[in-house]
Amino acid sequence: MKGSIAILAGGGPAPGINSVISSVAKVFLKDDYKVIGLHQGYKTLFSDAPDMMEIDFALADRIHNQGGSALVMSRHKPKDTDFNTAFFVKNNIKLLVTIGGDDTASTANRISKFLAANNVSIQNIHVPKTIDNDLPLPDGIPTFGYQSAKQEGVRLATTVYEDARTSESWFVVSAMGREAGHLAFGIGAACHYPMIIIPEMFNHAEVTFDRILRLVISSMIKRKILGISYGTAIVSEGVFHFMTDDEIRSSSIVFTFDEHGHPELGNVSKAHIFNMLLQRKLKELDLNIKSRPVELGYELRCVQPIAFDMLYCALMGIGVKVLFDEGFTSCMVVSGPNGDISALYLKDVEDENGKVKPRLVNMEGQKSKMVFNDSLQYIEPKDYEAALKYVPDPENYDFRKILNWE
Repeated sequence: MKGSIAILAGGGPAPGINSVISSVAKVFLKDDYKVIGLHQGYKTLFSDAPDMMEIDFALADRIHNQGGSALVMSRHKPKDTDFNTAFFVKNNIKLLVTIGGDDTASTANRISKFLAANNVSIQNIHVPKTIDNDLPLPDGIPTFGYQSAKQEGVRLATTVYEDARTSESWFVVSAMGREAGHLAFGIGAACHYPMIIIPEMFNHAEVTFDRILRLVISSMIKRKILGISYGTAIVSEGVFHFMTDDEIRSSSIVFTFDEHGHPELGNVSKAHIFNMLLQRKLKELDLNIKSRPVELGYELRCVQPIAFDMLYCALMGIGVKVLFDEGFTSCMVVSGPNGDISALYLKDVEDENGKVKPRLVNMEGQKSKMVFNDSLQYIEPKDYEAALKYVPDPENYDFRKILNWE
């Protein structure tokens, strides 16, 4: 036995985690290493009794195509004062493999530096994961889990669109996304939703509830002009990250607040908030349009990975061994479009404050321009006269004027 490797998963679930765990375990077991899986992320790593299990080939073989994670996950972020060497020394750890976002990766780097300072030498390699697709990987390379989550989101969103048509009503769909709108954009564009709202589109205007509502109503009116009495709008939850606390409080929604006085958005349905405010506005305008909220979030995180993510995650899992054998450490494994493995260092994607800047939807890219210019339905100057039938001030619902794109 050459020693042991340890694998942990931090943050929230994403399709493909088990494919990574399986591939890492198989390739290291083949080379005569013991593979230890740590439950609850970093939470018990430095305790007297770390919550761990040994991963053998049978387990690794069984989980590779399953959703969720065989290792219980946690968002726990240990302090430097929590660190000790016990687990690594006792189990002869040669490599720490972390699966997660930038917080999980930066914590692994801190641990590695602590161990080196205490004469315990290990390598650490990170596998970047998030359904939000917002980690700054090289152009054209998604984060694993995104494609599978988007596929499930499209399946659900397509059903919602058909419900809207069948019931001649509207649905307001909210999709996960932290600060970035990749998931809402990808789902909405694939389903031909008449309105897609993501934080990146507010590149010349402040993000407010009023603007979001006017964008949805703009689409509703345009569809009426087209003779269509139903529709759907998808909004990325990321818009909340760019709102002030005062703007969020102005919604009159009852929030709980954290110790810093910020609204705890995770405790409420964003789709419910948007829909409640929309219904108030529609009543003010005397527009008799029924709408219902749909939240796309937790339903997407633990689905079975699609073929793209199963292969992608397998390549990254095996890629961990490639980088390990070449002596790489404190880096992320990257599998390029053609499957080539390379290392990406956190320091290369951090800002001056040590924070990893999220990868946002590129509003200047041709894909975004095609979708926003030609796939959505909204009020333009040529629609003003027809829109007077529904609102007295059509210019106020002009898509480009709302966003100050002119």
